[in-house]
Amino acid sequence: MSGHSKWANIKHRKGRQDAARGKLFGKLAKAIEISAKEGGGSVEFNPTLATAVEKAKAASMPNDNIERAIKRGTGDVEGATYEELFYEGYGPGGVALYVQVLTDNRNRAASDVRAAFTRHNGNLGEPGSVGHLFEQKGLILVSGEEDAVMLTALDAGAEDVREAGDGVFEVITVASDMRAVRDALESGGVAIESADVTHLPSTLVPVEEGEARRLLRLIDALDDLDDVQAVFSNYDIDDSVMEKVLAET
Repeated sequence: MSGHSKWANIKHRKGRQDAARGKLFGKLAKAIEISAKEGGGSVEFNPTLATAVEKAKAASMPNDNIERAIKRGTGDVEGATYEELFYEGYGPGGVALYVQVLTDNRNRAASDVRAAFTRHNGNLGEPGSVGHLFEQKGLILVSGEEDAVMLTALDAGAEDVREAGDGVFEVITVASDMRAVRDALESGGVAIESADVTHLPSTLVPVEEGEARRLLRLIDALDDLDDVQAVFSNYDIDDSVMEKVLAET
């Protein structure tokens, strides 16, 4: 998930992704391949792969595409060799950006990311410049009655439950516990909106309307790059501002 985890921001990112489904399938396939390469091709014994496959299915990616991606990852069929990289920098308003890349061409990825930062009023930083501001966590978005969500999530080992608006709650977990907590919520009858391992910011930076426009253009430009899997950031854009900006695009 990209950006701050407020519900309006989540809808913004999802809308952008759904509008470019073909490109989204390519990114999901990369995530499946590298998960299978690192942990094996069994979703039963490789939780990272299981999560990647679930995300692909949630996006309506065809099963044949998923199977081919797993086989490329395990080496059963020929495919590109991807490596995971993180680029770090700042966007308008001093917002930290932590960019996850899966690429088979490090030079191309670096050039494209640098160009996006330069064109959209951002600054690409040195390794370690913003990474310390983010922590890998499980994030499960659910809808339901607050007491039931709280009780089920915390009993299953969740670290925190936060209200996100519109009847949606964020369930925060240790990254390795995400699938177990999600399964417990489903078994308890809680509706799951999405579930993912992400990078959550430790602090948030308030962003005003003018800066929000420029910032979202930069994030969209980065998201649009083939090698970029996700853009994590620590912006805090008010829901009313987000809705106004989205209405203009």
